[in-house]
Amino acid sequence: MSSAEPVRYWDYLAAYEPRRDEYLRAVDRVFSSGRLVMGQEVAAFEEAIAAYCGTGYAVGVNSGTDALTLALKALGVGAGHEVITVSNTAVPTVAAIRAAGATPVFVDVEEDTFLIDVSQVEGAMNGRTRCILPVHLCGQMADMAPLVEIAKRRGVRIVEDCAQACGASYRGNRAGSLGDIGAFSFYPTKVLGAFGDAGVMTTADPELAARLRRLRFYGMEGSYYAEEEGFNSRLDEVQAALLSLALPGVERAVEKRRELAELYDQGLAGVGDLALPAVREGCRHQFYLYTVRTGRRDELQEYLRGEGIETRINYPHPVHLMRGYAFLGYREGDLPVTERLARSILSLPMYPELPRRHAEKVVEAVRAFFRGSR
Repeated sequence: MSSAEPVRYWDYLAAYEPRRDEYLRAVDRVFSSGRLVMGQEVAAFEEAIAAYCGTGYAVGVNSGTDALTLALKALGVGAGHEVITVSNTAVPTVAAIRAAGATPVFVDVEEDTFLIDVSQVEGAMNGRTRCILPVHLCGQMADMAPLVEIAKRRGVRIVEDCAQACGASYRGNRAGSLGDIGAFSFYPTKVLGAFGDAGVMTTADPELAARLRRLRFYGMEGSYYAEEEGFNSRLDEVQAALLSLALPGVERAVEKRRELAELYDQGLAGVGDLALPAVREGCRHQFYLYTVRTGRRDELQEYLRGEGIETRINYPHPVHLMRGYAFLGYREGDLPVTERLARSILSLPMYPELPRRHAEKVVEAVRAFFRGSR
């Protein structure tokens, strides 16, 4: 390991320290309120995030995984149904489909954006298809216009997996506003991150919003009486208060990420066989991740580690090839683009407080690797 100053892949302390007193005051406000669960802090955050996303309604839950599961349940997706999605995603996407009782059906992704290949969606549909679940990956939204058209024509619903997309937009529409329901994660690493697990579901449909509220609270509507079978998935007051404090800073955080992405773009253009992130026209990429591709991924990662630079692989193992999902019947070669990406993608350090000198060090180290490997 290089003895020089290490470059962290992600670090929340640089954002926390300057606002430490504000965060602690928010926590104390909750602790002193006499209401720790399902109080005014949750209601205030739900109103604010719905306004930010442009959806009208938002329902807080305890994680992004639960947001996906409850979204599917609210749309009537269950046993005997199929949900079209991608394998190039985090396990929670697929785990949520299974938790709802449905079966995931995988289609491949675009090689340059890593997002769902819309041209394959209709070919994967049949009489059991009830929902399309596009994953907005790395901070960029999937090509939603044709997906919405397919869903309307075929009579199926759309749940947007927005875990990595808060602050992203597609043709002027924010993530979570184009499907029937948007499901967000506020895991600490996210662009809008909590100090623990948290999630939210967004929708423009008041009836769906009411059902989502029931489902997160045992199927109840205020009294201790279940109108339907539900779950326990409540966003707690502390996390809601902290998220409300952080939400006004999302736009600034996105702009900082985009500035860092531009620095990487300019510094790494034309370097070796390195393919840089592609941005679809009309999309606002918020660069939750800055993910490159190279046939020498493992060597590059090891070289950067030796230079004191942390990186990540998102994701090294496609879900359809994991032992835990072998029962779905997929085999190697079924999703060739997804499988190629798993062997070639590497995410570079990216967070708003990443010092410019650290980003410049990353650029120089990557360039040095390819210079030395000629």
